Amino acid sequence: MDLELLLTHYFGTVDLEQVDETSLVLGQEKLALDFGTEQEPGRRFALWVLMEALGSAPVPADAFAKPEEAQLRSAAEEYLTTAWRMEQRGEGE
Repeated sequence: MDLELLLTHYFGTVDLEQVDETSLVLGQEKLALDFGTEQEPGRRFALWVLMEALGSAPVPADAFAKPEEAQLRSAAEEYLTTAWRMEQRGEGE
């Protein structure tokens, strides 16, 4: 999935600084709805990562609760661990 396409789809622009609060909330609601209905694992994970970047993702145990989603849950947990480590080192800012 292409980040610019996702941002444009949900928020109408790739520049979130230009999005007003109402549009941001509506975009996040649509994103959450699509995440909840997406069946393809790779797309589901990509939507979760975008939600996480926006601060609205459910924890991996809730987001990927089904037994068949164990790999996605593990990948999401590893993503969070890696992001936390980068933040501690001052990377990614």
